[in-house]
Amino acid sequence: MKNLAITKELQSAMTPNSALQDLLEGNERFVNNNTEETDNSALINQTTTGQFPKAVVLSCIDSRVPVETVFDQAIGDIFVSRVAGNFENTDILGSLEYSCNVAGSKLILVLGHESCGAVKAACDGVELGNITAMLENIMPAVRKSADEVDGEANSSNSEFVAKTVENNVLLTIERIRQKSQILTEMEDNGEIAIVGGVYSLKTGKVNML
Repeated sequence: MKNLAITKELQSAMTPNSALQDLLEGNERFVNNNTEETDNSALINQTTTGQFPKAVVLSCIDSRVPVETVFDQAIGDIFVSRVAGNFENTDILGSLEYSCNVAGSKLILVLGHESCGAVKAACDGVELGNITAMLENIMPAVRKSADEVDGEANSSNSEFVAKTVENNVLLTIERIRQKSQILTEMEDNGEIAIVGGVYSLKTGKVNML
């Protein structure tokens, strides 16, 4: 049973690779329907005065991708930043910087997912209220995929959508490095890692890119 929250000492002893391995092992437990039993009351009591998460996950808002659940993580284990299409902006960059530089997290995981509705909307050039501006953040991935995938460049082409999901993750990682000197320096110094993956709605598995 998981009944001990991450302490500062445990967090400090972690490496970016061990944090990633912990998440992937948790995802394997989730896929195999073998998740750990959790004593939430104990974790609530232990984290009331502080938190020392091992990682921060930048994920889509999709209800089918409950981040803590799919990585079998509990209270105090990870930060989660969510926006439709799992892209970065100023607020999210600030959140990532806080997670790593202030709160000590060792890993940034950008997590896309299969059949992402935001990605499909960007592929189709949807224009609707504030959604229009939001989708502009995904358009670089759409344009990149159009040069890489044959067939129609819209959501009717499942291969195009899948490639755009992957490209959106990879381009988001590139922009995080370009836009955040703090995170780039931390990564260069080996204090953190910035990685990407795609969650399968069909299997529940996270495939690293």
